[in-house]
Amino acid sequence: MPSPATMPAPPVHPIRLTSPHLRRIIGEPPGPLTGFLANLALGVVANLSRGARERLARFVGGLAYTLGIRRRVALENLAQAMPERSEAERQAIARGTYITMARAVLEALADKERMPPGWEQEEVVGREAWEALQAHLATGKGALLVTGHFGNWELLGEILIRRGVPLNALVRPLKGALNMRIAENRVRAGGGLIYPRGAVQETVDALNRGESVFMLLDQAIPSKGVFVPFFGRLASTTPAMAVAAQRTGVPAWVVMGVRDGQRMRVHIEGPISPPPAQEGKDPITEHTALVTAGLERVIRQYPEQWLWLHRRWKYPPPPPPPNLLPMDDSPT
Repeated sequence: MPSPATMPAPPVHPIRLTSPHLRRIIGEPPGPLTGFLANLALGVVANLSRGARERLARFVGGLAYTLGIRRRVALENLAQAMPERSEAERQAIARGTYITMARAVLEALADKERMPPGWEQEEVVGREAWEALQAHLATGKGALLVTGHFGNWELLGEILIRRGVPLNALVRPLKGALNMRIAENRVRAGGGLIYPRGAVQETVDALNRGESVFMLLDQAIPSKGVFVPFFGRLASTTPAMAVAAQRTGVPAWVVMGVRDGQRMRVHIEGPISPPPAQEGKDPITEHTALVTAGLERVIRQYPEQWLWLHRRWKYPPPPPPPNLLPMDDSPT
């Protein structure tokens, strides 16, 4: 597949904060003693140099793979999603996934040398899509920006904010010192947080205020999901993006932060507008499928950067309705 056209690095803008009521952190902090000890350890991690973080990520990721923590899940996912790859290739992808996830967590916690080196000069891959996004934002409406557990989605959001995109992330209430610290860093970077209760209406309101919404679309959800193809299998997926798009007429863009060594480059595709209604097809499912296909295209190019440890296909799709029995028109 040829590489999408690139464009020079977009300018860095002053951070435009989102609405104050979205800049709150809802979660369950640890107890006093646990919190003190955890925050002490997290403070040490936050101040590691970039080189020390990378060495630690490779050690932790390699150790988790060697110990077999969810390794069977990752390899089973890869075997079904990429049967054309050899067993050795799939093992290498899985090992890379562990290192990618360890790196993402350590970078999300960082206070020192937080951003990828040279991020201000990095070109954006997807010239027309980026220009279309800028033109859309200039109308005064926000955009739906969709990503996955890929590369480092936390730093990707921060890069977008520094590129002048006011951003709210869809999140769940968090537990523990680690998750609370990551949420604090999201708000400190200038982002807002939208929680599940009333999330669709909050998303619609944010878009109408000119604030974009950043959401992960690659998690299995147990109920109220729509089933769309992902690597050849139907996967339960949140319809929140498509519902918000249908209510507002706002299209979606797939935005991924692709790692290249220490560097990170923004890949963007879109706009992906809600499809017109067709008889026998659900527009919410169809729009979700179009956006999910965009995620898959990037993941296929850089599979070691996606979270294969997640049980993405955990929930089976409902069985198709039984066919009506043909009428018996044989002579009596």
